[in-house]
Amino acid sequence: MAETPTKHLEKSGEKLADSAKKLEASTGRVEDSADRRTQLAADRTVFAAERTYAAWVRTGLVALASGIGAKKLLAGLVPGWMIIGTGSLLVLFSAFCFVAAVWRQLDPGPPPPKPDAKRIYPWLLMVVNGFLALVALAALLGIWFGRGTE
Repeated sequence: MAETPTKHLEKSGEKLADSAKKLEASTGRVEDSADRRTQLAADRTVFAAERTYAAWVRTGLVALASGIGAKKLLAGLVPGWMIIGTGSLLVLFSAFCFVAAVWRQLDPGPPPPKPDAKRIYPWLLMVVNGFLALVALAALLGIWFGRGTE
């Protein structure tokens, strides 16, 4: 039996409606996928900022240790003023790194979309790096006014 034009139109209409539903669902998935990619990019931005913070702190700690060690390591090899200058410069650089770490973490630039990942609390960064800056200041005073290099 041949299909009547009415039945043929009904089937075409059903196929068209089904296709429209599939297209709508697909569009929703694409939008969700784009939103998720944006969310993941925001999380990566947070983690990159934390890695940058850690790099600043590591650099500051190495500079601090180097500045403190310069007094003993260079004793007898170079003049005393050079030892104090080198140690002072390294310790001051370490204090700069501790301040820069907090500054870069708290002000990373244009705000990304709200990430899923939690950020480190700003007050915690300030407390820890403030303590490290005080240690650097104490080391600087030790280099300047501590016992001689002899």
